[in-house]
Amino acid sequence: MDRYKDHTGRKKEVAPMQEAFEELLKAYRLKDKFDERQVIQAWPEIMGNTVAKRTESIYVRDKKLFVKISSGPVKKELSMNRSKVLELIGSRFGEEVILEVIFL
Repeated sequence: MDRYKDHTGRKKEVAPMQEAFEELLKAYRLKDKFDERQVIQAWPEIMGNTVAKRTESIYVRDKKLFVKISSGPVKKELSMNRSKVLELIGSRFGEEVILEVIFL
């Protein structure tokens, strides 16, 4: 019965796909970039249709989320509620992914 013995030295337990993917991202130092892309993709879902339609561009640099808004009133409203926006992002992706939100 030794025919099927694992000679690779790998761990015997099978990690769930999510865990394996997370470990792979960490190993290649891509976790931060992946998390940032997730935030950008989820922006319409997090903020809703009104804000999403008025978002011209969005990017992340140094854990700061930069969002260009085409509507002055929407930009002003978001700026006044910056901490709430940061809280929404933090609750979904973790506090350390985005540290600041800047509306342009």
